[in-house]
Amino acid sequence: MMRRGSPGVQRPFVVALAVGAIAFAAVPVAAQDGGLDPAADLAQQTLTISNWAGYMPEDLPARFEEEFGTKVTVANHATNEEIVAKLTAGGDSGVDIAFVSGQFAQALAAQGLLFPIDQAAVPNMANLYPEAMQLAYDPGNAYSIPYAWGTTGLCYRSDLIAEEPDSWLDLLQPAEDVTGKTTMLFTERWLMLPAQKALGFSVNTTDEAEMAQVKDLLAAAKPTLLAFDDTTFYSRLVSGEAVLVEAWDGWCNYGIAENPEIRFVVPSEGSDLWVDTMVVLNSSQNKEAAHAFIDYILRPDVHRWVAENILYKVPNQAAMEALDPSLAETFPNMAITPAELLAQEELVDLGEAAPLYTEIATEIAAQ
Repeated sequence: MMRRGSPGVQRPFVVALAVGAIAFAAVPVAAQDGGLDPAADLAQQTLTISNWAGYMPEDLPARFEEEFGTKVTVANHATNEEIVAKLTAGGDSGVDIAFVSGQFAQALAAQGLLFPIDQAAVPNMANLYPEAMQLAYDPGNAYSIPYAWGTTGLCYRSDLIAEEPDSWLDLLQPAEDVTGKTTMLFTERWLMLPAQKALGFSVNTTDEAEMAQVKDLLAAAKPTLLAFDDTTFYSRLVSGEAVLVEAWDGWCNYGIAENPEIRFVVPSEGSDLWVDTMVVLNSSQNKEAAHAFIDYILRPDVHRWVAENILYKVPNQAAMEALDPSLAETFPNMAITPAELLAQEELVDLGEAAPLYTEIATEIAAQ
């Protein structure tokens, strides 16, 4: 997703995520520049992986190297935009595997920058939910493998709000006791989402008339907000400074970890499905090791770490079924099923319409 940070949650929980948008032409996925060599010596290959900080176990590279002999270097990126800029700058980026959100993987593939996944070299794909093979930005996982997924909703203090929310309008047109105590995400796709859904529009709409209505609704909501906040909204809930916020499900869990009166709900109008993925760069000289690494991630015991430590759901059925049931009791949104996730609207690349979203966000910020 587009933004991550260390939430500082007590217990072994680490970080979270978000998603953004970028404009690229919709063209077919790139052809691979040669197949994998089944006889390749992985001990002679090296991997450079670009990921968000804290988004996989710190000892994972060392454990992978011990088993396969491949030296792994991890470089961190702060946002999707940062890593995409690096990958599209021209020349060899030096990155073998990048962690990016689904719509960014779609855009990179459209630019011919991704190596199509050799699924025979990733047998642990069998651990994925069937729904994880049906994602709109990459049906069948031709060039990306999903790593984590979730949705966006309302996170709130049940003890400090008169009526529990069930609509995006509870955020956009708040009751008097809630006014001035709400926050919204400012990352473009999520800034637009509450208004898009409240108005019955797609989260991927490129219709200028619809987006004009979205802008008007957001402009009317802005004076009622405490702040736009992509990183500390759960802390504001814990302190009581805010009582209702727009939140990614996992980051709401960080608040729940500190105060069980904090709850999460997907509004009745529906929400999004975001996915973070792993992709192999066409420029990589270490594609065999890259596939082995992705397959290693998909082992249930490895992938389970993400759910246990980052508090986001993973699309790995075997990993999720191995979780301690008490995790979902403490954090109910961890029990959202794949079918329920896919009932939400999947974020896809906006193509040439992306600047429209940027323009609206800029205008809202300037008001």
